[in-house]
Amino acid sequence: MNTTHANHSHALWQKAYQEAGIVPQLKAPEYSNLAALVHDMCLRYAQQDPKKKAYTCVVPNGMNGNLTFKQVDEMSDAFTGYLRGVLGLQAGDRVAVQLPNSLSYPIVAFGIMKAGCVLVNTNPLYTESEMIHQFNDSGAKALVIIDMFANKLPEVLAKTQIKHVVVADVTAFFPAVPRRVIRLVQKVWNRVLPSITVPHERIASALKKGAATLAQTPAKTYWEHIGPDEMAVLQYTGGTTGVSKGAVLTHSNLLNNVNQMLAMGGTHMQIGTECVLTALPIYHIFAFTANLLGFLVIGARNILIPSPRPVQNLQRAIENYPVTWMTGVNTLYNALLNEEWFLAYPPKHLKASIAGGTALHLAVAQRWREVTKTPIAEGYGLTETSPVATFNPLSGKPRNGIGIPTPGTDVRLVGEDGQLVGIGEPGEIQVKGPQVMKAYWQQDQETAKVLHDGWLATGDVAMMDEEGYLRIVDRKKDMILVSGFNVYPNEVEDVIAQMDAVLEVAVVGVPDPVSGEAVRAYVVPNPEHDGELKTADVIAHCKSQLTNYKVPHQVLIRHDLPKTPIGKVLRKTLRAEALAEMGAPRQ
Repeated sequence: MNTTHANHSHALWQKAYQEAGIVPQLKAPEYSNLAALVHDMCLRYAQQDPKKKAYTCVVPNGMNGNLTFKQVDEMSDAFTGYLRGVLGLQAGDRVAVQLPNSLSYPIVAFGIMKAGCVLVNTNPLYTESEMIHQFNDSGAKALVIIDMFANKLPEVLAKTQIKHVVVADVTAFFPAVPRRVIRLVQKVWNRVLPSITVPHERIASALKKGAATLAQTPAKTYWEHIGPDEMAVLQYTGGTTGVSKGAVLTHSNLLNNVNQMLAMGGTHMQIGTECVLTALPIYHIFAFTANLLGFLVIGARNILIPSPRPVQNLQRAIENYPVTWMTGVNTLYNALLNEEWFLAYPPKHLKASIAGGTALHLAVAQRWREVTKTPIAEGYGLTETSPVATFNPLSGKPRNGIGIPTPGTDVRLVGEDGQLVGIGEPGEIQVKGPQVMKAYWQQDQETAKVLHDGWLATGDVAMMDEEGYLRIVDRKKDMILVSGFNVYPNEVEDVIAQMDAVLEVAVVGVPDPVSGEAVRAYVVPNPEHDGELKTADVIAHCKSQLTNYKVPHQVLIRHDLPKTPIGKVLRKTLRAEALAEMGAPRQ
């Protein structure tokens, strides 16, 4: 390795830290585990003001519910008592959580942490087959699920080891009147509340039962001996083979990443006064670490949006609360910039916004700054880095790209020959730091492919400029990013290949003005089922097996697919054809 070049990179980053007023030395975590952090933060802000609000859930019509820091601490303790004292779960047991942004989420997530159990975040929109895979792979013993999707449970429970089900709803812990109104609308007008036909416990009942156990065994008993290297979260991410993998994120990984984020953005934050809009789902690692944990530490009020689609769902929250921070993906910011109400009345208290999950388009960043008169900064990371690895300082001139490594993080760009590349040359991003995952869950071979001597090979390609700032120039070879969510072609191909009328299939991503990228499938008909293959049937089949963002927006029928001499389908060729057809530049 070129040591001189590495030293030069570090010197550039040290200068960048200094110019932005960032302390380059990473502050060591004060706590050995997340449970202690959560308890201490809740206690600190509750002592300052017992009525200080920690979380506010806002539905599209503006109705809302609140939890104070004191309530969050007490209720998460009660959920700990339920898991350990009532259900009899043990330290290290996995608990799957399938909830949208809601007041139940912090109670459940923090309760799992305090119980010494492992949180398995699960997309509420997953199909039965996706749920079954993730629950079996993780070995989850209990599930907390939103009631709107409880109709999936009979099939799922029959094929997994889940023994206990807790059901929550979006209006849990709302005041009585708005709760009744919203539930009536959901049940009668929207008809989104199915009958629950499996044994289950409602969240309020679970908390009541759990609280009754705490007199005998205080919640602290379960978390005081948790070590920093123990697994806290099993966060699933797609793989290039299409097989979903669980990234083992330890208490230390997440505690350090919170400190790294606050080191980069803390110069713009005031303890106890901030208000952050959380429109991104907390089950996604970006909002989980940044919003749920990071803003808790600084005593911010967290405004939770159960569903950010359509984007009008954010209007009442933005109008009614003094939002000082936002986190989002490019598509969210772009959508807001196309709303008349947002352009007429942008959030007047906003200090800054954070972008991640997918590339922030230059035009969107520039327009956001013009409309809100505030900075927007892009960061970079992966599930495997808890997630933040690099970030743009909020101080100084606006920059485009993914910024500089967070304090305590080392980044190198490596060429095909394994050597460091020079300034302005593309190379694979490799990351080393305390936020890098421990391993992939029970997948030693997959772990060995990406972790070498503490360095995580990301598969993403970037260049570094003369000031040490990084810019992504390519992304993982075949991954498709739909509104910030990873879609892996093999997974979609495997589903389409199940159809008898399909002989061959290939899936690529194509540019999309709304979601950044969209999924396009190329299918070759099976001659034995001549004339039977219809594009609508392919889409319908995918909808029955896949979450909506993974379903192809376009299906093209072809006579053959381009292949290598050994028969491997050339997705690169198909994507190039698609870009040429759409008049888009090659990427």
